[in-house]
Amino acid sequence: MYILDDEGKDLLATVKEFCEKEVKEQCKEYDVSGEWPKDINDKASEMGLNALEVPEEYGGLGLNKTTIAALYEEMSKADAGLFTTMSAANLAMKPLLIAGREDQIQRAATLLLEGGYGAFCLTEPMAGSDASNNKTTAVKDGDDYIINGRKCFITNGGIADFYIVTAMTDKEKGVKGMSAFLVEKGTPGLSAGNEENKMGIRTSNTTDVVFEDMRVPASALIGEEGTGFVTCMETLDITRALMGIGATGIMQRCVDEAVAYSKQRITFGQPIGKFQAIQFMLADMEIKTETARQMSLHAMQLQEMGLPYSKESAIAKCYSGDMAVQVALDAIQILGGYGYSREYPVEKLLRDAKIFQLYEGTNQIQRMVISRSIMGKF
Repeated sequence: MYILDDEGKDLLATVKEFCEKEVKEQCKEYDVSGEWPKDINDKASEMGLNALEVPEEYGGLGLNKTTIAALYEEMSKADAGLFTTMSAANLAMKPLLIAGREDQIQRAATLLLEGGYGAFCLTEPMAGSDASNNKTTAVKDGDDYIINGRKCFITNGGIADFYIVTAMTDKEKGVKGMSAFLVEKGTPGLSAGNEENKMGIRTSNTTDVVFEDMRVPASALIGEEGTGFVTCMETLDITRALMGIGATGIMQRCVDEAVAYSKQRITFGQPIGKFQAIQFMLADMEIKTETARQMSLHAMQLQEMGLPYSKESAIAKCYSGDMAVQVALDAIQILGGYGYSREYPVEKLLRDAKIFQLYEGTNQIQRMVISRSIMGKF
């Protein structure tokens, strides 16, 4: 559970009502078709869910981390694709808040507050977990940069109003030659590839983003040349805890569905929830869910307090992602054959859960972050 103030409780009640009435059931058809549900997402943006993390000084609500976590979990519980779309829009603000100029931050905040979306363009086809292996280039030409390259698996890639783009301004310097840029939709040379036909989170938009002789002004540079890699790593440190919250939403939905089924499914003359084997499975699912929630919230609160949080964010993301898959598998087991059928929601929850072991850094990468943190150099 989350301990919320009155404002947080009211916001959560509003989001819960929206998700129950306009998201949970409606997203089933979009999960089958793979179509991005524009109407649902636009309604969510009208509610400001695409701008939850915009600071108050830039026109946002100035919500605390606990309230943000509760709202994101509610979205993910209804549909992880909605959570992914909204959290990715907010993700694109973070590099600017870390290293951007005031005018860049205000521009991105305005686009979000007007109902738009952002996209964080780091991953490339031949890089993946090796984020330092960027091939996209940005060549200085007078007062401009000319960017060429391709990004892949970009959430909101086909719908974004602004993009955070990493590119090599000096390939000879390795990661110290990577820079980041703020690029707006409609810039000549910017295009999105075909939408990915994904296993899960099928209600989110995921595409390649292509840059062909894309010219941007020097004012698009975020921070200084060569600081892009550090800015992006700091960004991911922040957002990993949020991925733990997204995974928790799936886990909570799995618990809810399994409990409801256990009370109504009759076998051997009684509800299966009367059997200790089922009770213990449900108890273990609940333990994992609450642990994931509190670990993720702890990492977010450390951020809020200005304390170190990199290891804790990695732990939260890694544990929550792994447990989301396990809890979804347990929910399917409790529902038996029905759990394997698309007639019931738990098979979708398993497909959605898997991505939380992959995006924002695979769980193998998280284990590297954690082990380095506790071992140090030796």
